[in-house]
Amino acid sequence: MLTLYGDRDSGNSYKVELVLTQLGKPHRYVVIDTLKGETRTAEFLAKNPNGRVPVLEIDDGTYLPESNAILCYLAEGSALMPTDRLERAQVLQWLFFEQYNHEPNIATARHWLRAGLLTPEREYAFAQKRLAGYAALGVMEDHLERHRFFVGERYSIADICLYAYTHVAGQGDFDLARFPAVEAWLDRVRSQPGHVAMLKD
Repeated sequence: MLTLYGDRDSGNSYKVELVLTQLGKPHRYVVIDTLKGETRTAEFLAKNPNGRVPVLEIDDGTYLPESNAILCYLAEGSALMPTDRLERAQVLQWLFFEQYNHEPNIATARHWLRAGLLTPEREYAFAQKRLAGYAALGVMEDHLERHRFFVGERYSIADICLYAYTHVAGQGDFDLARFPAVEAWLDRVRSQPGHVAMLKD
């Protein structure tokens, strides 16, 4: 059975759980509390020397870290990963965008607020993260004004990877009402078969 090592408050962990559930893959979830330093133990570092969640343990005992790499591995051969060469590249395009432009800003702002880590020293950095996060949401809005989903007009891991932190962006002080196309897309993602909530407050 597949084993997911993740943190319930992590969008990166959630996106893997969502794919596992929607693909009907039996798995167990081992909760790793990042705020308690559980990713820095020798036991966890043996699974991922980078000390981050999520990590997927495959049936043969191989450990695969990095959320979007895990999504690609799980989605291969399913409807969540296109077979067309260009569309596969476009899925990767959005996965790279999510990890470079979206997640470092929206997820970090959210984490600082939820974990009480927004110190006076971080106020300027927080403002910059909000600016960059809004810019990323603007890119998404422009695309979604013309498309129902991010690639090939079909639900894919491109949507899943961006949904994870976008749907909780309000917890990072982002006003999603400014992005009606994004909000409509969030509703479309929630309506997909097998959708599960992030189990957050």
